[in-house]
Amino acid sequence: MPLTTKEMDEKLDEHFGFEATDNVEGVLATLAPDATHDIVGYPTGPTYGRAKARPFYEQMFADLAESTVTSVKRLYGDNFMLDESLWEGRAPGRPFGLDGRNRPLKFRLLHVLEFTPDGKQIQREQVWLDMAAIIQQLPQD
Repeated sequence: MPLTTKEMDEKLDEHFGFEATDNVEGVLATLAPDATHDIVGYPTGPTYGRAKARPFYEQMFADLAESTVTSVKRLYGDNFMLDESLWEGRAPGRPFGLDGRNRPLKFRLLHVLEFTPDGKQIQREQVWLDMAAIIQQLPQD
């Protein structure tokens, strides 16, 4: 039986909650053991499995801080959802290869998520980032 929109919201909000507290183990637990994790444009390309997703989250949590994610719009289908969000925080590290210098940062994200057939975990997470906004806010002068 497909997940309800409420159940999908709860799953993604749980995932975002672990991200907000830099909890790598918690984030990875929301993913299926063989999940596809795809940050579009990221040098590794899509990765497969929790162990392969781990380095991305460890690096992201070192590079970005004080994060909040606000969902703007969500669309739903049978065991999948699209989430347009706004990320806000600081960039103390080198997010996406750019020197952050602890500057404030705000950018849009689009998550494309598919859930496992039992609905307990995220089977596929694809994330599209507004890189133009990130580059504009973190000039490398």
